[in-house]
Amino acid sequence: MTPRLPILSLLLATVLVVSGAQVAHAQQDDAPPAVAPQSGVVPQAAVAAARDAVYPALVNLSVVRRTFNGGRTVRIPVNGSGVVVDAGGLVLTNFHVAQDAARITATLTSGEVLDAEVVAHDPLTDLSVLRLLRPDGDDRPFLHAELGDSDALQVGEPVLAMGNPLALSSSVSLGIVANPRRVFTDFSGSSLEDMDLGGGERTGVFTRWIQHDALILPGNSGGPLVDLEGRVVGINELGQAGLGFAIPARVASRVLAQAVEHGRVPRGWLGFRVLPVARLGRETGALVSAVLPGSPAEAAGLLPGDLLLRLAGEAVSLRFFEEVPPFYARVADLAAGESVELVVERDGLMRSLAAPQVAGEPGARETLTLTARVEEMEPSIGPQGEVPRLGASFQEITRPMALDRSLPTAAGLLVTGVRTGSPLAEAEPAVAPGDVVLRIGGREVSSLEAISRAVEESLPADASATDPGAETEVATAVTFRRQRQELVTVIEPEPPRRESQGGELPTAWLGARTQVLTDELARALGVEAAGGFRVTEVFPGTAAAAAGLAVGDVIRGLDGEELRARRPREREDLRRAVEARDPSQEVTLSVLRPGEAAARHLRLRLEPRPAEPSPRDRVRQETLEVAVRDVVFEDRRSEDWERDQAGALVVEVEQGSWAQMAGLRLGDLVLRVAGREIADATAFDRVVGELLGQRPRVIPLFVRRGQRTHFIFIEPDWADPTG
Repeated sequence: MTPRLPILSLLLATVLVVSGAQVAHAQQDDAPPAVAPQSGVVPQAAVAAARDAVYPALVNLSVVRRTFNGGRTVRIPVNGSGVVVDAGGLVLTNFHVAQDAARITATLTSGEVLDAEVVAHDPLTDLSVLRLLRPDGDDRPFLHAELGDSDALQVGEPVLAMGNPLALSSSVSLGIVANPRRVFTDFSGSSLEDMDLGGGERTGVFTRWIQHDALILPGNSGGPLVDLEGRVVGINELGQAGLGFAIPARVASRVLAQAVEHGRVPRGWLGFRVLPVARLGRETGALVSAVLPGSPAEAAGLLPGDLLLRLAGEAVSLRFFEEVPPFYARVADLAAGESVELVVERDGLMRSLAAPQVAGEPGARETLTLTARVEEMEPSIGPQGEVPRLGASFQEITRPMALDRSLPTAAGLLVTGVRTGSPLAEAEPAVAPGDVVLRIGGREVSSLEAISRAVEESLPADASATDPGAETEVATAVTFRRQRQELVTVIEPEPPRRESQGGELPTAWLGARTQVLTDELARALGVEAAGGFRVTEVFPGTAAAAAGLAVGDVIRGLDGEELRARRPREREDLRRAVEARDPSQEVTLSVLRPGEAAARHLRLRLEPRPAEPSPRDRVRQETLEVAVRDVVFEDRRSEDWERDQAGALVVEVEQGSWAQMAGLRLGDLVLRVAGREIADATAFDRVVGELLGQRPRVIPLFVRRGQRTHFIFIEPDWADPTG
């Protein structure tokens, strides 16, 4: 998988704009990227050896990603690549492949298909570490690849990109390294650019990418970049139009080690940004461009405009942007809780402007030693989840989120979506995406766990769902912040869905369709006189069919009453005449059949008009997010099904639901669930409800799809709070 095309297109445009500036940097740098010697055509034997060393460790990843849209959980399929890097089954891939995974399935080049679990995510490097899961009792070691030295890569060195482009498994492409230390800046070349992975996650601050021209397509993401020694020197991240970019193995090795040791990737944080100093005419130091509010750097007294000379006892020298990511990685390696010294050179004018309460000679420079206490870096964004009873999705707020959104504090939960018709949407004032919910029923909520608990305590199950005579619960106050306002609204539990109670009285029905025999139609058909109703369809299995009524017959009379309709606007006359009688009454039709001179008389018993589908008769299964109804006459007629065809007809499948992911479609007729016969919608709801209580790994459905039958295998993830 690769990032969305608008992002990638912008990224490629940035490469083209800044590449000239970066070449100029390399010409001034004392240690430009090494260039591999010209060796002509790459030997096929070397390519084959490198392929054979890594190919068995290649993994094709199929991910079911959990996202949120309109206040509900949505699942989407994602395909990507990975590489096994140890005998225990650890896999390196991209974070943007494995993020928000509800399920991960890994297919090895041997054809073996295994589940995988997440060991750790690291969006800041766009890396994830997974673990392959063999069945219990199977402790065979995994074939795996070795990580190589990405720092030793040279411009022009041949490399192989392995992966699963466009979900086509196990592919290899050949290219060369174009730049082993690629960074991206804005169009002015004045600021280091990171990349949006979607949802607020960003990457690139710690990475100097390996640029190469081996073919990279959607699906290659997370696959290995391999040198001719058969070592993984990078993890491919994105590419298009002959430009590919990989995360260096040096970065991946660090993330892997942290994930194995801690189950996460902890980093130190001081809270400041820097720029290189070449444009200042300096050889050493780093220009402090920003100090974040509330950060350790701010507490230590660091100011924008300071020149950082030493950090934790080591010299700092950032001449060009290529040197900035390793510096940020150096800060991240500091241990949370330790105190470090920052030696800075400060211009007196800058000091007086930034902190006028401190004396300083304008234009004078001084060297200061500041002490900062390292904190652990917080995630860019918090976890997100759905609260079905509120009909909304929420996200925990981190300090970086609060800073980016100009929120006064990180308290509360950010509303990311609200379902139409839900309690929050129906409240006055309504709660909307972008609001921050602070309290529910007087209970503070700053975590997904806290809001779920508050909802259960404040909105107990509605007794009227099981006892129609019971009184509904008292409404609950919700306190939320909208920009700088603190608002309070009142919500009530959603009313329970009730089955349809009764319906219209049955009306008489003939069991056939007709058209008015107009003058024009009579002349065209050679009928002597116009008037009456020409039969266009006789429904199989009806009394009309049994009495011998046929297509082409012209109905001239009903129980001796002449029917002489001749204009299209009189097309309802026959229906009204039939409905004026009792549904079980015997009637006599006067019928003129083509080719016969005299009318014949057909005697038949009328029938009740078949029921028509109604939204009131739907049964919605909330966990599977599908709705079904009983089969009606019109369904059997339109699909040419048998008159007694039973089942539950699928009339709604939520986009992104487990049922939709499994391939259930609108119009499918469910005949059996887990081997149990389904006669109608009520049976479907009962059987599925019983199965859900058992939490099976697979719920098999046998369905009729038109004139064919088909099996659907729904695989809910019970670790997913929405099922």
